[in-house]
Amino acid sequence: MKKTSLIFSLCIICSAAMADDLSMNAALRATYTNCVGIDNALHDMKVRAGINTAVSGVGTGLGIGATAVGIAKAKTDAMIEEKFKRIDGWAYTASGNVETASNDDFLASMKEMTYNVRPADDEDTQESEEKQRLTAKSKKLGNWRTGLLVGNTITNLAGATISGANKVEQPLQEQIQNCVASVKVLRGAIMQARLNQEDVSEAEQIESACSGFEYVDVSKINDRAKGALVSSVVGAGTGVVGVITSALANSDKVRNVDTEQGKKKEKNLNTTANILSAGSTVASASATVFSASQIKEIKKAAEVAQKCTGVLK
Repeated sequence: MKKTSLIFSLCIICSAAMADDLSMNAALRATYTNCVGIDNALHDMKVRAGINTAVSGVGTGLGIGATAVGIAKAKTDAMIEEKFKRIDGWAYTASGNVETASNDDFLASMKEMTYNVRPADDEDTQESEEKQRLTAKSKKLGNWRTGLLVGNTITNLAGATISGANKVEQPLQEQIQNCVASVKVLRGAIMQARLNQEDVSEAEQIESACSGFEYVDVSKINDRAKGALVSSVVGAGTGVVGVITSALANSDKVRNVDTEQGKKKEKNLNTTANILSAGSTVASASATVFSASQIKEIKKAAEVAQKCTGVLK
């Protein structure tokens, strides 16, 4: 009877030891299955975030350039208006708008025009050439602004595409959560194995390296991606409208209208184009900041993933 009881006790002890061993092995397998591969996914995200930061940075530069060129164009247009205001005033008075001028105004204008009429000389030629030069410069600056805005818009569209795809999707998020859960199970298995005086050094290394996933907050990564996406979409929207407005303001159809109303329309369109250009620049800069901060958050998670994968392999 005693012999039977001894055998029974030994079987229970062996079964418990085998169960502990199986529990440890199962915990290690689960940790490997759930934690390996996360580093690859995060590495790809970090690369995309880096590309997006660069793209948004280029867009910001193009936007700054478009704004600066637009301001230069406005100064050139103001110079043309101020420098040749008297000549244009004569032409305006002599045009169809003369109907609205009073008799005294008309006679005064005719007197001034008569007084200033003289044979063409070098000064006249220089004034004419100067006006042509400034007008050509204004036209060129307008084209540059439109072209730079096109580039800014394209980069914002590219940034929106990258940002929309560069977030922690549900499968990866679930894998990280499963990894955290597996590490907790492994921690319990280690405690039990330690009580059984088993060698747990390897398991402890794995638990220590992979426990960092408990402090990984994927919501921060996704929030940065969303911020970059929204900024890029806003920048693309203002950029498209800016391109259309800039091109219209610099078109011959608008520029060649020499009435007060026409000049006012041209000036308003140019001002609007400059404002939209500045808006697109701010949006691109915001997208750059969001992408850069996303890289920072991804790096934190990637460091944990690399460390964990290193000990698992």
